[in-house]
Amino acid sequence: MESRKARLTEGPVGRHLVNMTVPMLFGIATMMGQGLIDAWFLGQVGDRALAAFSFGFPMLMIITSVAIGLGAGTSSVVARAIGAGDHRRARRLATDSLLLTFLVTAAMSTIGVLTIEPLFRLLGAPADMIPMIKSFMIILYSGVPFLVVGIVGTSSMRATGDTRLPGKLMIAGALLNVLLDPIFIFGLGPIPAMGLDGAATAALLARGAMFVGTLYFLVHRLDMVSFNKPDPAELRKSWAEILHVGLPAAGTNAIIPVAVVVITAMIARYGPDAVAGFGVASRIESMVLVIYYALSSVIGPLVGQNLSAGKAARIRQSLRLCAWFCLASGLVIAAILASLSGFLPGLFSQNPEVIRVTRLFLLIAPVSYGAYGIVMVMNAAFNGLGKPMPAVYISVTRMLVLYVPLALLGREWFGIVGIFGAYAIANILSGLLGYVWAWRTACNLEN
Repeated sequence: MESRKARLTEGPVGRHLVNMTVPMLFGIATMMGQGLIDAWFLGQVGDRALAAFSFGFPMLMIITSVAIGLGAGTSSVVARAIGAGDHRRARRLATDSLLLTFLVTAAMSTIGVLTIEPLFRLLGAPADMIPMIKSFMIILYSGVPFLVVGIVGTSSMRATGDTRLPGKLMIAGALLNVLLDPIFIFGLGPIPAMGLDGAATAALLARGAMFVGTLYFLVHRLDMVSFNKPDPAELRKSWAEILHVGLPAAGTNAIIPVAVVVITAMIARYGPDAVAGFGVASRIESMVLVIYYALSSVIGPLVGQNLSAGKAARIRQSLRLCAWFCLASGLVIAAILASLSGFLPGLFSQNPEVIRVTRLFLLIAPVSYGAYGIVMVMNAAFNGLGKPMPAVYISVTRMLVLYVPLALLGREWFGIVGIFGAYAIANILSGLLGYVWAWRTACNLEN
């Protein structure tokens, strides 16, 4: 079928990057914007709901990271199969990835529900907030299969070079979530006001709808799902290939929220208001980094298809273009956030401490966003090459070797400002490491 041709091995590299990134940019931006709206609605409920939401945010990041990892494994192997012209194998891999994802999410959801109370006590959540957090997280964990299978399914779509369809699905899911939020958070007609639980319920329903839509288009438009009974040997081979990239990629992505959990625990020493401020800042950050999420979601398929086609020069060109773009856009983002740092925090809370912490983060962290974008893109490129371990080493260096130790030192010397400064330093150093490593790897492909 046309959708499964190796379309990314011909034509201008820059044009492919733009044409693929723009639909993903709108899709991911809409989803991130929905997260900001969630935080805004919960800010209207009260600072306790916003703080409870902020405590749960790193757990959602961990789950999403596993989903992105499995999606990266799926995208890598499917893109390379398409680049090699093996369309039957690409279809089999896409199908087997969905089955694998379902099994993984079942285990994740069960473990998550069983560990809610001890985990959040360990994170420093006040005892009187545990019931609120538990109720919210049970609903959240119920939506994990919809979330993860949807992410992996759209990864198969991107591997074909089609980013318009997954972008549209993301937009539809996010808009549905925004429409449902006020209904379930504040109540409407027979639906009672559910507060924090309402936000989780709206997300559950929206992700369920996106899950159904993703499966429908994979089957009926892209023909990327096989209903034939899989041969056990081929199924094991598919899972091994997916997990070869997927496990390290999941670990790479999970390192970030794990470190954020540690940082959240550090900030919790300054009180729930500081945690709420950090949560607001994290939501704003997720929104402004959307261009890098979009770019990193398309570089893998482009690299994978060109690797199988033996076109290393196109891979090097894509890395160079992405790095320059990240640096230039990062400077623009930092300037914009600095100018708005006195305005944005007040949209989410009127609490002076929440506003102060959010503003400090927006003045310090964004100077490193361009470098962080390079980290994301280079890590995704390694996954596309089928070489996931460098991405793991870069992420471990960024979060565990640099960020957490520097945050501990910064907290002792400068308080919460030192924690945010450590984040910026870790981004800049790891961005340099990521680009040099990826460029040298690409240069060695022809040797």
